[in-house]
Amino acid sequence: MKQKKHPLHGHGYGGANLDNVQIITLKEVDSTNNYLRSLPADKVKNEIVAVVTKRQTAGRGQRGNSWESEPGKNLTFSILVRPTFLEVRQQFILSQAIALSIKEVLYDYVRLPHPRIKWPNDIYWNKKKLGGILIENDLIGKCIDRSIIGVGVNLNQEHFTSNAPNPVSVWQITGHATEPLTILRKIMQRFSFYYGQIKQGETHDLVDKYHKALFRRVGFHKFRISEGMEFDARIRRVEPDGHLVLEDAQGQMHTFGFKEIEFVLD
Repeated sequence: MKQKKHPLHGHGYGGANLDNVQIITLKEVDSTNNYLRSLPADKVKNEIVAVVTKRQTAGRGQRGNSWESEPGKNLTFSILVRPTFLEVRQQFILSQAIALSIKEVLYDYVRLPHPRIKWPNDIYWNKKKLGGILIENDLIGKCIDRSIIGVGVNLNQEHFTSNAPNPVSVWQITGHATEPLTILRKIMQRFSFYYGQIKQGETHDLVDKYHKALFRRVGFHKFRISEGMEFDARIRRVEPDGHLVLEDAQGQMHTFGFKEIEFVLD
């Protein structure tokens, strides 16, 4: 009997490898984003550089929040790329690539329900946050000179003590420990594959899979705008620049940028 292939198999990932990825491992650092920002040019050996640490003392998340991670338990890393071929108006494609890479790797570990991408790039399981991403871009003219992508993924932490509203780890979901460096290598393999597609201008498949992976992609759900007003709407699409387009119950379309709207998770 032939072995049934995993749904992710056959998508070309086998052709992607880590030949163009440099991985730096650190015991402790204030912030992996800061480390890459100050990394001398002569220390950059590959097209893609990832730095991972067991303990990050000043990791940051979206909206200025700190990222809680028990030392050695989770995966905290950052990626450095120089996508000078990418115009500023196209920068959201990098966010889609790393979010999809993480989501697809965690799919192999967390099932029913599968992990999803909560717009713009949080990784969610049910109504709980498995991972977060913070991207910092340096611009040169109309293009991106340097992009530093900070990532935190909750893997083996058993308890969370900060005031973060809804964290969850793979261990809490499955009861099994996972090896952070193994997860990192798998994520980087996928990101390298998608980054190659972006360089070649072949992003249709990436964008399509990102949209299909969105949290609460189907049906009407409650949202809250920055003024505090709540309303029911459904996701229609995410624009190439990252704006979220919602359709309300009356059929009207509304477009929102980052921090202008949030999901109501209660």
